[in-house]
Amino acid sequence: MDKETLDALSRGGIADITTLGRKSGAERRLEIYFHAFDGRFFLTGRPGAKRDWMANLLANPSFTLHLKRGVSADIPVEAVPVHDQAERRSIMLRALTESWGSTPDKAEAAIEHWLEQAPLIEFRVNQAPSH
Repeated sequence: MDKETLDALSRGGIADITTLGRKSGAERRLEIYFHAFDGRFFLTGRPGAKRDWMANLLANPSFTLHLKRGVSADIPVEAVPVHDQAERRSIMLRALTESWGSTPDKAEAAIEHWLEQAPLIEFRVNQAPSH
């Protein structure tokens, strides 16, 4: 992976993802925020209704991350659900404070709700991106 793409990936931010529909097998593309913490990458969303993208990734873990802000690259990645509650807590707190600007007090006050209802997956890069 070239340095420009790696730098963009390591900043996190808004990108698109293309998943395969769990029932239809059809490609589904949507815009989403991704987090980069200590060389690891995550997708999450606000607590609430179940997300089709999460269900799609659980059924078909291979997907494409499309960088589009400053750097354009299509990166094949693999979804890995985060099940360990201590790890989920740590990642969610970082997402709330570092990515979304919540104060530590507000993040702590909301964390149980996030742990119960927000989707969270880690994704790992499969190979070099195409441009």
